[in-house]
Formats: sequence, structure tokens, C-alpha cells
Amino acid sequence: MKRIVIPILAVIMLMLGFACDTPQTQNSQAAGIETSNLKGQSGVVDAESESNILQIAIGSPDHTTLVAGVKAAGLEDVLTNAGPLTVFAPTNAAFDALPAGTLETLLKPENKATLANIITFHAAPGSYTGDNIKGVMGIGQATGDKVKVEVINGETFVNGAKVIGTVKASNGYVHVIDKVLLPPE
Repeated sequence: MKRIVIPILAVIMLMLGFACDTPQTQNSQAAGIETSNLKGQSGVVDAESESNILQIAIGSPDHTTLVAGVKAAGLEDVLTNAGPLTVFAPTNAAFDALPAGTLETLLKPENKATLANIITFHAAPGSYTGDNIKGVMGIGQATGDKVKVEVINGETFVNGAKVIGTVKASNGYVHVIDKVLLPPE
């Protein structure tokens, strides 16, 4: 009896291994998303489901700097968890507007904690639509700090950064902003 059970278990484990690996690889390729540098939950890609916050950022040509910062800070899995989460996502142009050398300094490994704090300041627990953020005076961020929300001439601003677009994600919302938010010191 033992002779039969061991080969059957080996075959089942081998089949499970292929079943678990193949769809992720196929879906990653089908979605056109580079996941070789991602790990954990952030490396899972499902081409049939709604995109999560990280996948939306990866797919946006205007957010390559943000994605590089998220990866350098090691926050990929945070943006792929179930949420809900609201992210204020600065564009590449917003990062370019920082003082010369700031971004390069933040991306250095020795500044990982500072970079992670800045990126975390752009995220709020909860699901705030474009209309939801207009109705509040402040939103508590993942750092424990608050951002001030203002509506000026029909435009929404978060800590002075203009919200220029909103995208629904499977795990919350991404609000595209035109400035980098800096946490209070």
C-alpha cells in the first residue's frame, strides 16, 4: 500500500505545482506587465480581474517615477493588498518639479525609510471616490498625518496638489495629482 501512496502523492504535488505556476505566468504575459522584479502578492497578476492600485500605476506612462519609488521603498505588496486604500499618485512631472537632486537622493538605499514615509503619506486607509474627497476637510493618511482637502472653483486640491483624475481600482481609488505631497516634519 505504501508503494502506491507515495507515487500518487508525488504526482499530485507535481500537478499542483504546475497548476499554481502556469496561470500566473500566462496571465502576466497576457497582461503585458513586467513582474520579474515583484515579489509576494505584488507579483501575482490576473488578467481577468480589475487592476489593483499598483497595476494601474505600472500601466501608466505618467507614473514611472512613482512606481520606481514604490519599488525602492519596498511597498509593492501594500498597494496590492485587498484594501480599501486611496492613493494620491503624483505624476512624473510632479516629481520633476522637486528641487534638483531630491529624487536621486531619496532613491538611494540608505534613504529607504524616508522614501517609504513620503510614499506612505500619499495613501489613506479607506475608499474615497472623487466625490467623497470633495465633501471632507481632511483625510487621515497611513502615516497618521492628515491632508487638507479644498474645493476651489470646482477643482479639488489635496494639500495644494490639484486632483487631475481619478481611477477606480480593485482595492480602492487612485487620484492623480500634480504635486508631490511631503509629510510634516
